[in-house]
Amino acid sequence: MPAPSRKQSLLPETISSSPVRRLRVLLPLPLADAYDYRADEDALPPGSFVAVPLGGRQVIGVVWDEAPESQLPDHRLRPIAAVLEAPPMPEKLRRFVDWVAAYTLSPRGAVLRMAMSVPAALEALPHRAGWCRADPLPEAARLTPARQRVLAALPAHEVRAPDDLAREAGVAPAVLRGMADAGLLVPGLLPPLEDFRPPDLARPGPVLDADQAEAASLLRSAVAREAYSTTLLSGVTGSGKTEVYFEAIAAALQAGRQALVLLPEIALSAQWLDRFRARFGTDPALWHSELSPRTRRITWRAVAEGRAPVLVGARSALFLPFPDLGLIVVDEEHETAFKQEDGVIYHARDMAVVRARLSDAACVLVSATPSLETLTNARAGRYGECHLAARHGGAVMPEIGLIDLRRETPPRGRFLSPALVAAVAETLKRGEQAMLFLNRRGYAPLTLCRACGHRLRCPNCTAWLVEHRAARRLQCHHCGHVEAPPSHCPSCAAPHSTVPIGPGVERVLEEAATLFPEARRLVMASDTLPGPAAAAAAAEAIEKREVDLIIGTQIVAKGWHFPYLTLVGVVDADLGLAGGDLRAAERTVQLLHQVAGRAGRAEHPGRVLLQSFSPDHPVMQALVSGEYEAFMAAEAEARRPGSWPPFGRLAALIVSSPDEKAADRVARDLGRAAPAGQGVEVLGPAPAPLALLRGRHRRRLLLKARRDIGVQRLLGEWLAKVDVPGNVRVQVDVDPVGFL
Repeated sequence: MPAPSRKQSLLPETISSSPVRRLRVLLPLPLADAYDYRADEDALPPGSFVAVPLGGRQVIGVVWDEAPESQLPDHRLRPIAAVLEAPPMPEKLRRFVDWVAAYTLSPRGAVLRMAMSVPAALEALPHRAGWCRADPLPEAARLTPARQRVLAALPAHEVRAPDDLAREAGVAPAVLRGMADAGLLVPGLLPPLEDFRPPDLARPGPVLDADQAEAASLLRSAVAREAYSTTLLSGVTGSGKTEVYFEAIAAALQAGRQALVLLPEIALSAQWLDRFRARFGTDPALWHSELSPRTRRITWRAVAEGRAPVLVGARSALFLPFPDLGLIVVDEEHETAFKQEDGVIYHARDMAVVRARLSDAACVLVSATPSLETLTNARAGRYGECHLAARHGGAVMPEIGLIDLRRETPPRGRFLSPALVAAVAETLKRGEQAMLFLNRRGYAPLTLCRACGHRLRCPNCTAWLVEHRAARRLQCHHCGHVEAPPSHCPSCAAPHSTVPIGPGVERVLEEAATLFPEARRLVMASDTLPGPAAAAAAAEAIEKREVDLIIGTQIVAKGWHFPYLTLVGVVDADLGLAGGDLRAAERTVQLLHQVAGRAGRAEHPGRVLLQSFSPDHPVMQALVSGEYEAFMAAEAEARRPGSWPPFGRLAALIVSSPDEKAADRVARDLGRAAPAGQGVEVLGPAPAPLALLRGRHRRRLLLKARRDIGVQRLLGEWLAKVDVPGNVRVQVDVDPVGFL
């Protein structure tokens, strides 16, 4: 790709006999190549952040580790405009950017953009101004009682922030301004903020049982080696896995290195943060989308300067500029939330292993229900493994039972069977808490006309509109389209003819309000808990026993610890088994196992009831028997003959365009140019299950290959054979986890 400077008309320059110093600069734009620029600085090492001209504007980029283009004439080079006073991007992060780009077949600049997500952090925070006492104080100045309080609150030679000083002295800001005018106060610079207080490593942790202590010792040893390793930390729900990997964090900090913890839902991590604070006496740095721009700026800079010893974040935290990363923990490693589906498509669990390898760091994958990929790597010896077989503190695993909906049929218009209703009533009568789980937001997943059968569909997507009755709206959960419920059928114009079909959590809430009117109810779903503060408030209310009945979606499965919750009822245990997804059974057993694990985590025994039309399904039988590993072994044997992951490789091409014919044409051309050979198979093209998404028509092709075949080379050669017009986009998804 030609450098942008080749298209510029440059002013004539004096040609010098001395050689021009050239540097390659990678820009955070969807471009594959770095560009050559002229450097006037004597020493500008790789990783330096620089401002460079690009067309008629300036862009911030990074000096990259590669040789300049020798054929570009010196007089065509444009100079680097400025060098930013920011810590250079670490060499290990630059290697990670290159690796992710090559693996995902993404432009390097697009990956770099994720590592430069806070451009403002490349400039140091401005010094803060405050007030200090004049020395000496002017004799003629009038000292009112308010001014005397200010002086009493301000020790000599100390600078205080104006707001803090006014608050402590109990005066208005105008009093401080008046004192400055009178010469009693003079401006001064405040010391830098201590953004992140170091964890207290001397603080005693919880007493670990024998199994926990053995696992903690293994993880501490892995960290102490300061070399790459990956370890699977598995264990039943409530077995204390978090406390075990906290010991690995302590080991990394003792070695003077940084630690990163990835959580699938960082906005819902209130209880995790409480446990961290109890163990280390301080808060970690946080990284997620709910942070303010200023907080993101402070955090990014603190990480880059090594002042954030521990950071807990969402998947994007992998691209922060840690100068010395010693440990990466991926909690709930099986969660599909770690997969980034837009822009650069990557799986944070897999990329965490790569970043640990490039950083000579330990990686710990944590789950009560490990993914088949991780289990396979552990069994093959590529990962270490430690397992916690029992719940901590004497708690026992809940009893799991099945309710056959073919026999225990709910009353007409209801969704809770008599057996589940009776169990909830008994639990509430004992003063304990119960949970009803349904992994479906809103009131009803489908609305249709009872006169003509018309189904209300999103105009932008191949998806039904979900009714949210409390908010009086119909919403698409894929593109966000919202409209009011119609008074007449859009197809046949019949008045007031639309009816909801099927339950969402709002409908279960309505039914629970009728059945248990005295119970204090709380809905936990992504649209009712919009951020960390709401999630923390909900968790606190449940812990304080201000809630009797919790009704939730998959959010409730993510690591919560509610000591008085003893009953979990799954309204539709079959829900995740619908469709032809390769991993449908695996995901369903993981989700329901995690939900079941919320019950009986303290001294009160727990009970779980699964409502199912397919009680004989292997997933249901595995949950009742508790034989998770046996189920996963059977799942592995079912996939092995066809070379399906983790025993083979998959890569998807998603062709999309606002023009349906253009999408079909490119998909057809890709199908004709598909690679062939032993161990390689291409399926498609075919319409995606969501054939229309956000106004774009979508077609999919799936490459399946043996494990020993490098799919990146095949994909690169395949894509190079087809001309793709500007109104068509072809996305590459290496190792897809979903097929919508």
